[in-house]
Amino acid sequence: MEVKKHFARAVPLAIGVACAGLIGTGSAANESVMPSASAPALKICAAANEAPYSTSKGDGFENRIGEVLAAAMGRKAEFVWSDKPAIYLVRDQLETGNCDVVMGVDTGDERLLTTKPYYRAPYVFVERSGSPLDITSFDSPDLMKTGKIAYEPGTPAEVMITKLDLFNRNFNYIKSLTDYKSPRNQYVRIDPNRMVGDVANGTADLAIVFAPEVARYVKDTGGKLKMIVVPDDNKRADGEKVPFHFDQSIGVRKDDAELLGEIDAALEKARPKIQAVLKDEGIPLLKPPSAAASKS
Repeated sequence: MEVKKHFARAVPLAIGVACAGLIGTGSAANESVMPSASAPALKICAAANEAPYSTSKGDGFENRIGEVLAAAMGRKAEFVWSDKPAIYLVRDQLETGNCDVVMGVDTGDERLLTTKPYYRAPYVFVERSGSPLDITSFDSPDLMKTGKIAYEPGTPAEVMITKLDLFNRNFNYIKSLTDYKSPRNQYVRIDPNRMVGDVANGTADLAIVFAPEVARYVKDTGGKLKMIVVPDDNKRADGEKVPFHFDQSIGVRKDDAELLGEIDAALEKARPKIQAVLKDEGIPLLKPPSAAASKS
């Protein structure tokens, strides 16, 4: 969703979004609630063509999580579909009252009230499993040995590519991934499956992408590709941090605190099933910074 941590969702390059703890465990974690005939449907804003997050077929992983969430609230999920990219869901659907919930927004997105995070995910390096290149961070010398590198313009990946003087080398290739469409006055999304496919067939040596966008497609290669978590210790040339790990939440309108409270409570109940969806998708899940610090 938009400067985009991952440009594709609600408003991502969330370079500076607050990070909170993941949903905790509780005795009610495995409870489920039968939808009540009198309970209002949970109206979920959803992009019809934003795989792997959301599709009108209902096979996006956020569609599946929306179903789990609604069940935990004792409601039925009602998806309100939009043919526009997901970055427009808040403006054109949520704020106009067409629907009440947006899945997969950055925790702390200032346009919304956001729930406690229901997962935290990283950017990843996507490589061929048999590649001789050893790339585990932006400090890896083998980055300079790469040919084409796939990434979404406007994301943290581009910040680091520019810092390493690899931008011009990849300029024409990145333009080809957008079919040479100009981003002026329009949103241009690169198909994540195309980036993964280019690495798999050798067109590119590397892709640097937000893991939820590509995990499904990497998994579908049956081991031909691998994902390596990008460390979250990167800085611009001026020393400012460039985040590569992001907490994901559910968003509601700013005047809908009551619904926010309902969703937070339901997320606690639904946590095991949500985690199962994410693991089935193949997304590498991270602990929140607070949890990682307590273990050190």
